[in-house]
Amino acid sequence: MIRPIIVLSSLLALGHGFSIQSPLSRTSTPSRTSMGMQSTSDQTESRRSFFVASSAATLGLMNLMFASPEESLASGGATAGKYTTIPIAKRRYYGRVQQAVHEFLAMGPAIIKGDMNDPQIQLFFDVNGVVVVPAKRKDINGQCTKKNGECKGQEIRDSRWNDMKASMYLLGNAFRINQTKAPDNLPTVRAAKAFFKEIDELEKAVTAKKPKTMDKVAIGHYAKGLEILDVYLDLVELPPTDSGHYDQEFDTLVGESARLT
Repeated sequence: MIRPIIVLSSLLALGHGFSIQSPLSRTSTPSRTSMGMQSTSDQTESRRSFFVASSAATLGLMNLMFASPEESLASGGATAGKYTTIPIAKRRYYGRVQQAVHEFLAMGPAIIKGDMNDPQIQLFFDVNGVVVVPAKRKDINGQCTKKNGECKGQEIRDSRWNDMKASMYLLGNAFRINQTKAPDNLPTVRAAKAFFKEIDELEKAVTAKKPKTMDKVAIGHYAKGLEILDVYLDLVELPPTDSGHYDQEFDTLVGESARLT
C-alpha cells in the first residue's frame, strides 16, 4: 500500500501545480488583443498538459492498487518465468519426472544384460503398468446416487515411459526467458526430444512380438539416452543421474513446493 499512497500524493501535488485560477482571483491589466489571444492559448495548453499528466498518474495508481503482488513481480518476459511459470511447473512435474528417472535407472542393470524380455523393462513400457490418474469417487454429499451403487470413478493408466515423456516436455517448456519463443527452440525441449528419440527406439525393441535376448542396438539407445538425460536434468535444475538422488521413490502428485524432495 505504500506505493499507491506515494503515487496518490504525487497526483494531488500534480493537480495543485497545474490548477487554473478563476478569473476573479487573478489581477490583470488591460492588454492588446494579441496579448489576450496569447493568454487564452496559454490557458488551453495548460489545461491540456494538466489533463494528460493527471490521466497518466491516475492510470498508474489504478494499476498499482488493483494488480496482485504476483503480477507486480511477474511483469512479463524473464520475470514472468522466474516468479510464476517455473515454480508452478516444478510443483506439477518434478515428482513425475523424478519418479520416471528413478524407474529408468532401475532397469539399467537389466538393459545391460541385453534381455528385452526382463519384467522390469517390460513394465516400464507397459501401457497399463502405471496409474497416472487415481480413481475418484463420484458421491453427492457423501451418498452414491447411481442405481448400481458404483460411485468409484475409473482410474487412468499408462506406461511410465509415456508419462515420463509428457512430464519432461511440460517441465522443459516452462524454462523459457520469454513467452514468445517456440518450444522447439528451447534448449530444455530440444534435449527432451533428443532423449525421446533414443528411448522410443528402445521401446520398439522391447514391445516387439519377439524381443531379442541380446539386443546390442537397444543397449546403445539406452546408453545414448542416459547421456542426454543428464543434459536435460541439468537444464531443469535437477541432480544428475549419478548423484544417488534417484535411489529413492518419489510422490508423483502435485507438490506443495518447488523444492526437491
